[in-house]
Amino acid sequence: VQLQASGGGLVQAGGSLRLSCEVSGGTLRSYTITWFRQFVGNEREFVAGIGRHGTLYGDSVKGRVTISRDNAKNTVDLQMNSLKPEDTAVYYCAASARVISSSRRSQESYDNWGQGTLVTVSS
Repeated sequence: VQLQASGGGLVQAGGSLRLSCEVSGGTLRSYTITWFRQFVGNEREFVAGIGRHGTLYGDSVKGRVTISRDNAKNTVDLQMNSLKPEDTAVYYCAASARVISSSRRSQESYDNWGQGTLVTVSS
């Protein structure tokens, strides 16, 4: 399966962005699709995921982001609101057909990754 992330950009603090992950080469409902983000010099941090185990959100974004899936379009979107400068990062979408519920937050559970899209939040 191939993943293509898009929607990043520059936004002021308090603003919103909608990221999209287009999935090709596989049936979307067969996968858990997850968004991670990577700050400069750090490991990737779990943001949100959606799949057969339901939806899950990272503690740092809970209440500010919503993940949704459109099976007809083969896309998974991440709506981000009330953005903060500390949300500035490269956002990646990832897919796994085999991840177990307890491992969804771990980047090692995913073997398919998109190229990343940069989100910059100015203060």
